[in-house]
Amino acid sequence: MNSKLDDFRHQVLRAGDVKIHAVVGGEGPPLVLLHGWPQTWWEWRKIMPVLAERHTVVALDLRGAGHSDCPQGGYDKASLAEDVHGAMGALGFKHYAVCGHDIGAMVALALAFTHREAVTRLAILDAPMPGWSQWEANFADPMVWHFAFHMKRDLPERLIYGREFDYVSVFFADRTFNHGALPVEEVEVYARAMAKPGNTRGGLEWYRAFPEDHANALNWKQNPLTIPVLALGGEHRWGPKIVPMLEEFATNVSGGSIPECGHWLVEERPAESAEALLKFFAQ
Repeated sequence: MNSKLDDFRHQVLRAGDVKIHAVVGGEGPPLVLLHGWPQTWWEWRKIMPVLAERHTVVALDLRGAGHSDCPQGGYDKASLAEDVHGAMGALGFKHYAVCGHDIGAMVALALAFTHREAVTRLAILDAPMPGWSQWEANFADPMVWHFAFHMKRDLPERLIYGREFDYVSVFFADRTFNHGALPVEEVEVYARAMAKPGNTRGGLEWYRAFPEDHANALNWKQNPLTIPVLALGGEHRWGPKIVPMLEEFATNVSGGSIPECGHWLVEERPAESAEALLKFFAQ
């Protein structure tokens, strides 16, 4: 089918005690897409129509982002994974493939460990993983200065309020190789989403859960995943490290770097990203 973004439907799904916003379209085996910070389902807009030619694509807003609920708790990656599994169950899917980017990649990995019976294949896009042997050392990387800032209780919300565009635009600019991929109007989409009541705090809570996430992942990796895992990163960000990183968690890992690309794979290099994902999920 020649699916366009207009062919996708927006739904609100009940997952436990929260409502999760989903954008669904296409035909074929189900594939759920999990965005990162400071993004929403909109991150996937450039590749959703291509993926939908072979898959039923489900792009979610994670708890704390977009049009999904922003409750007081439940922001550790295992809880976020439970939201995703509940949403996929609400759509009638018992088995599905998962692709996550950034924070969404951490959720995707947690989902693969906590619902081994459900996840058929896993794609991880450009992110460090809690539980990685270099996780704590990685906090010294100047590019992740925001990890510690976001983990600070209450202060970031106060400083970011009213300055959402100023704040998130720096993250896109600093981590982009192909700057033409993220014009101002696209960054504004994410800034407006963050400015919705509750969403700034919701996104920051993802970081405040990192100590719990790291402890959980150290336990999970004792029993490595055996499903196929695709680990992809931008050549100018996580690409050179991402395969050996994921090999700490899984026994069947492939992937590497997308050339001339920074952190925002599916927006900077949508054709290359979609091709790699379609090839992996078709195997």
